[in-house]
Amino acid sequence: MPIDVELARQDTAGCAGVTHLNNAGASLPPRQVVDAVVDHLRLEERSGGYEAAAAAAGRIEHTYDALAELIGAGRHEIALHENATRAWDMAFYGLRWQPGDRILTSRSEYASNAIAYLQTADRYGVQVELVPDDEHGQVSVPALRELVDERVKLIGITHVPTQGGLVNPAAEIGAVARAAGAVYLLDACQSIGQLPVDVREIGCDLLTAPGRKYLRGPRGTGFLYCSERLLDTLEPPFLDLSSASWTGPDSYRVRDDARRFESWESSLAGRIGLGVAVDYALGLGLPAIEARVTALAAGLRERLLALPGVTLHDRGTRQCGIVSFTVAGHDSAALVPELRAQRINVSAALLGSARWDLAERGLESLLRASVHYYNTEEELDRLCAALPAPLPG
Repeated sequence: MPIDVELARQDTAGCAGVTHLNNAGASLPPRQVVDAVVDHLRLEERSGGYEAAAAAAGRIEHTYDALAELIGAGRHEIALHENATRAWDMAFYGLRWQPGDRILTSRSEYASNAIAYLQTADRYGVQVELVPDDEHGQVSVPALRELVDERVKLIGITHVPTQGGLVNPAAEIGAVARAAGAVYLLDACQSIGQLPVDVREIGCDLLTAPGRKYLRGPRGTGFLYCSERLLDTLEPPFLDLSSASWTGPDSYRVRDDARRFESWESSLAGRIGLGVAVDYALGLGLPAIEARVTALAAGLRERLLALPGVTLHDRGTRQCGIVSFTVAGHDSAALVPELRAQRINVSAALLGSARWDLAERGLESLLRASVHYYNTEEELDRLCAALPAPLPG
């Protein structure tokens, strides 16, 4: 069923006051999510934090079920976190490294992931190697296949890069990882909530994502999927009384499900809100969301191509809701506050956030307009009309 855009906009208070094209940064949450978060905070206000947690236990537990349904996992394979970076760190730093182990990753990796890879290389003598892009700018699966050997411990890939609209071939990469027996870690920060994602189809062992982006959940929420295959072998880098049990004066036992990666203290209001956000997305249907988001982004690319001095920088044979571009003679980062002053929200991808990719392409920064299903054609026209005229180089 097509999405009822007007109803979605009625559910989204921010649509009345701003043209929000920064959904890859943080989407506007629907009122259902905001109400769920505020209601739980009011419950804590009236009854106390622990008591509110007991009263809302069913709603908190529901978030695990909702996320499991969203990605085709089991609820025992889901761990909740305060953000996607912490979820990714708990998975990555739980791997045990030996000198000579190899990490294969992509040129389009985000800075946080790249820094963790480089730190691990410094600590343990691990080799970090970039898989070449194919002619379309996405991960070359044939090149990946050629690079794999018995020393490859991890294939770590970003599904949708922060700096552009390409969608890496996650399932094809998963087939290579399974054949090689390598751990496959998929950063799904920008794909969860705008594309259907099924961990069984993709074949990833680990997947991480936040709540605040295309899921339209609260900030300060995220999750980790850890497949059953790794649950018995991957121990978190640190434990507490919720991820493990203190079984004797000098012994402990780690949980046998993915919650071994969690810590005890968290925002329970945020967790409830995350579950509501997932329910909202599932109610619309991920295929319908993908269809509208992809169509809006394609329409924006067409408009931008028609503007003098505007250059598109999206790559890949499959493209999604993130549109990256530059305006001749203008610093992309400086245009963000200028557009914000006109109540148009976009963001900039800077060299320091995607150095392996942007430096290779000779780019210092990009403007990033990321659409969602509640955006309209008129809002795309408004962005294009607000862009400045190109300046001579």
